[in-house]
Amino acid sequence: MLCIWFPDWTLRRPDVPPDRPAQAIGDDNRVQAVNQLAVAAGIMVGMRRREAEAVCPTVFTIRSDPGAAAMRFEPVALAIEALVPRIEIVLPGLVFAPIGGAIRYYGGEHPLVAEMVDALDEVAGAGYRMGLAAGPFAARRAADLATNAAPCHVVADDAAFRSQLDIASLGKDELAETFRWLGITTLGSLAALPRAAVVSRFGRDGLAAHRLAHGEDRTSHGRTIPADISVKESFDPPLENIEQAAFAARSLAHRLVDELAQHGIAPHRVEIEAQAANGTVRVRTWRSADPFDEAMLADRVKWQLRAWLDHARHGGSGIHGGLAVLQLTPADVSGQGRQYTLDEDAHSAADAQRSLAQAQALLGPDQVLQAHPQGGRSPGERVAWYRWGEEVPPPQRDPDAPWPGSIPSPSPALVPPEPIPLGVEWDDGMPVRIRLGSRWVPVLSWAGPWRNGGRWWEGEPPADRYQLVTSAGAFLCEVRGANAVMTGIYD
Repeated sequence: MLCIWFPDWTLRRPDVPPDRPAQAIGDDNRVQAVNQLAVAAGIMVGMRRREAEAVCPTVFTIRSDPGAAAMRFEPVALAIEALVPRIEIVLPGLVFAPIGGAIRYYGGEHPLVAEMVDALDEVAGAGYRMGLAAGPFAARRAADLATNAAPCHVVADDAAFRSQLDIASLGKDELAETFRWLGITTLGSLAALPRAAVVSRFGRDGLAAHRLAHGEDRTSHGRTIPADISVKESFDPPLENIEQAAFAARSLAHRLVDELAQHGIAPHRVEIEAQAANGTVRVRTWRSADPFDEAMLADRVKWQLRAWLDHARHGGSGIHGGLAVLQLTPADVSGQGRQYTLDEDAHSAADAQRSLAQAQALLGPDQVLQAHPQGGRSPGERVAWYRWGEEVPPPQRDPDAPWPGSIPSPSPALVPPEPIPLGVEWDDGMPVRIRLGSRWVPVLSWAGPWRNGGRWWEGEPPADRYQLVTSAGAFLCEVRGANAVMTGIYD
């Protein structure tokens, strides 16, 4: 797999000055792309706009426009397709090209790379990066190591290359931070862990990370899937307006995703085929690491149609005379589908409602509850429970009140229904060891105390609360006199 990456493609616009630090901002007001001058000034992808402008006040900022970027990227995609057919576009500026057949045609990896360098230099100039490895994940990481002097990094030993990659290369910041806290800093150390243990602790995200650490790029795990799942629409007269084409893209995306959902499957790659009024057929494949949903797929189809229509207007090999036929075909379908949230769409919401009603009928109305935030000083007090299906009751305590003496965030992941007695050993007023079951574990760090005066009018004594971090986990501890109890467990 060959990865071709233009880090600053979004910024390759006539209105972006080449001699100033520049950044592209997405709808979430975070940095999506930077040029080399911005990198040198300390701006990184993922920063908030305000943070980036504080680092470099002179940075030139534009709003990201994926449709326009796809339109400008079309000549580059055509140049790559001339050497390697059936490329897969992730985003404008990021392309994967399966090169098994191309290697045999050109006589090896290095001749193919040389041809690709010549083609890209001619159509796009410098500034691109290429990575060549066994799969998309390793190829993308290899592209990070390429330079202007050596624009393609070829991975000779995929296993050795993956093992030394930093855990942040997974692209999941929160998951990577948790791994780091556990002492897992590289993909090699992650791969050495038993998969069952990783899955039981981190769920689906942990399984995906462990597979990547082992070089198992996402593959289809199939059930019986109908041989031909595609959606097609003809237009008479042909569509020449991008807004009309965008509406058609949304309609077909909805039909495709809905049809696949009925089989419990979801597409990771979709082939977009467009037939022009003059009979010319254009085909392009888009890839996503996560399954496409309706909005994601509609955006990709719209970007691609915009690129083809605009390229034709400027004399290129796009869609001449308008769009006559549009067809979407899933080129890579996962039999596992994707996990919906309870209220993500009408089908899953109805299933969830039926399941919860059945559970409530079997267990009783007080056994199926919903949580609602309210005010309080301790984590247990901050949640109000009410019966599922009933109206949300007004909070007993105002959640927006200051609540002095409350435990700072984050809240514990687990709050036991009743406090658990806890043995704590103190040295000069500082907690040094706690008893977990039959063993004592040292306290590595701690915070507190947070004083809680207690309900003195009811005779409740005051309490001090501590956050204790040990090698076995982090805990919220409450001390009243000589007795200590565990009131929360942090994840």
